[in-house]
Amino acid sequence: MTMPGNKYDSLKIENIVASGTIAESIDLAEFSGKVENCELNKKRFPGAVYHISNPRIACLIFSSGKIVMTGIRNDKALTDGLALVIQSLKDAGITPLREPRVTITNMVCSYNLDRYINLNKLAVTFNVENVEYEPEQFPGLVYRISDPKIVVLIFSSGKIILTGGKNIDDVRKGLAVLEKKLESLG
Repeated sequence: MTMPGNKYDSLKIENIVASGTIAESIDLAEFSGKVENCELNKKRFPGAVYHISNPRIACLIFSSGKIVMTGIRNDKALTDGLALVIQSLKDAGITPLREPRVTITNMVCSYNLDRYINLNKLAVTFNVENVEYEPEQFPGLVYRISDPKIVVLIFSSGKIILTGGKNIDDVRKGLAVLEKKLESLG
């Protein structure tokens, strides 16, 4: 989903991760046995893996009643996906919380600066504490912004990945911090 109507028109949400609690407890064997597209293999993973096809979301569901949802692209997908999980719990005879407590824990966004970035120069001029650049290990420069708490992967092509935000405003603020830093370096 591209975020229209602002300075950051090419900012695109690639993935949203949400987590929280949906029930007091869940009998995973019962749930996975009654719900399509839900797999349980306790030898490989302690939770059930539930794939929703529309919206396309993968859910990790644990016996503690906790859930982690990934592959979400927008708020509507989160709401719709959570509603499907809650309905699946009810259909399997499991009582969900009246008010599930699920919140966004991470957003991954992409953005294009539309210019070449000299990562060697950037690594030398950025504050060393907030930067990791080892081109033999990874082709991008990792820049950690403390406020808002965002991690930015910068590639020489001008493409960047921003992660760690809990909402799109944090991501935009992180992008503004990055652009201000880049402008100050020339």
